[in-house]
Amino acid sequence: MKIISYNVNGIRAALNKGFIAWLQAANPDVVCIQETKAHKEQLDLSLFEEAGYPFHYWFSAQKKGYSSVAILSKTEPKHIEYGTGIETMDFEGRNLRVDFDDFSVMSLYLPSGTNDARLEFKLTYMAQFQKYVNNLKKEIPNIIICGDYNICHTEIDIHNPKQNKNTSGFLPVEREWLGGFINSGFVDSFRHLNKDPHQYSWWSYRANARNNNKGWRIDYNMVSEPMKDRIKRAYILPEAKHSDHCPIVVEID
Repeated sequence: MKIISYNVNGIRAALNKGFIAWLQAANPDVVCIQETKAHKEQLDLSLFEEAGYPFHYWFSAQKKGYSSVAILSKTEPKHIEYGTGIETMDFEGRNLRVDFDDFSVMSLYLPSGTNDARLEFKLTYMAQFQKYVNNLKKEIPNIIICGDYNICHTEIDIHNPKQNKNTSGFLPVEREWLGGFINSGFVDSFRHLNKDPHQYSWWSYRANARNNNKGWRIDYNMVSEPMKDRIKRAYILPEAKHSDHCPIVVEID
């Protein structure tokens, strides 16, 4: 099964940049989308169905044009879980899970910490999410949590670690949390198979960063430990340019 995670930075903008043609060419079984910035009522859902994804689920922020996640699937899941049930997390539409017969897939969009208030919100969210996942894994041990974590884990994941050491997304407290999250029973599927530097999933729109590959790897397909041996391939698709992020892929046996 081929699973793609993609922060599209606005699904309507991505559609105008050829997202559907790209999706058909990439041909994943499941697509986890973050930052749709849309409610499903604002979209022509037949576009996704005609592209081969009759099963599509949308969990949107209360605030229009903000945050929000979705999952597109070729096959029908047995259960869909909208949000976490934690009100302080769910009003921004950041978690959506689909359950298949022997594993589950979640689309996650962790907050960014662009200012002091948002950083505090992010840190609280991270703590709540860890607790939520710890309990969830007791019920669903086989889970893949795909998405934009808004954190670079180690120095290899960011183009200029020294300059960014005090920037949200690479703060020690964030990196420590992500390390702890992985150690709680997850595999960073990309790093599991690929140790090479200069592999990124997000680039600033400033200073020609993408063309110069001055990026950050903040998007992850985290696979729970019981599924580790089922990871067959994991890679990044930097040539897809519908967003300031690019898609990341994991293939599961």
